[in-house]
Amino acid sequence: MKFRPCIDLHQGIVKQIVGSTLDESASNSLITNFASKKPASWYASLYKKDNLTGGHIIRLGPGNDEAAYDAISAWPGGLQLGGGIDDSNALKWLEIGASAVIVTSYIFRDGKVLEDRLKRLVNVIGKDNLVLDLSCRKKDGHYWIVTDRWQKFTQVKMDPANLDYFAQYCREFLVHAVDVEGKCEGIEFDLLKQLGTWGKIPITYAGGIHSMNDIEQIRKLGHNKIDFTVGSALDIFGGDRLKYDELVKNLKTQTPS
Repeated sequence: MKFRPCIDLHQGIVKQIVGSTLDESASNSLITNFASKKPASWYASLYKKDNLTGGHIIRLGPGNDEAAYDAISAWPGGLQLGGGIDDSNALKWLEIGASAVIVTSYIFRDGKVLEDRLKRLVNVIGKDNLVLDLSCRKKDGHYWIVTDRWQKFTQVKMDPANLDYFAQYCREFLVHAVDVEGKCEGIEFDLLKQLGTWGKIPITYAGGIHSMNDIEQIRKLGHNKIDFTVGSALDIFGGDRLKYDELVKNLKTQTPS
């Protein structure tokens, strides 16, 4: 289990946002927990110093290219990039220095998987350069993959068969538990149990983490195989629940359980 750091960009600024409020159709719905005065490159340099590989930059809408470029330039090969990625720009970001690209919305339409797009993207960049974001929300007792800044439910359920299907095309999954994302109120136990039971390729979990106890629960539920990212609870993002330096130090000194 590893700590995978994040840089979420909104309007060119590093922010922490309650994920379920990212709705373009409702201009007053957005809830922002934190907006940094530091540039994205500062965070990338910090992660580089601590050798926290496999972290990600997410562009939440337009106006984030320059900040994303600066962060990648601060640590070439050290950060994945997601947000607005398709087969026309994925290769460009890899050439700039992203360690992989992260994709969701591009491979869905009307709630269904566009397999031709998925295959075309893999042909362009290769499976080993692709991370699929299978972020999900709960409805009618099941988790469903959501797209378009997590506002649209697809018809694709988070179950072993669909995880097996997507694993053919990528090197790992990024999974935000959208209903708890940014709320610092605890993790999605049921989702983590499901992911931990499957566990065939690397998975990074995000959503609701606010204590070392949450992180220990992820270790247990994921059988020490599920990585995690922390946002709003961290002091570097204005939080008061977890200190970044202590988290990094703690995880470096732990032995696998």
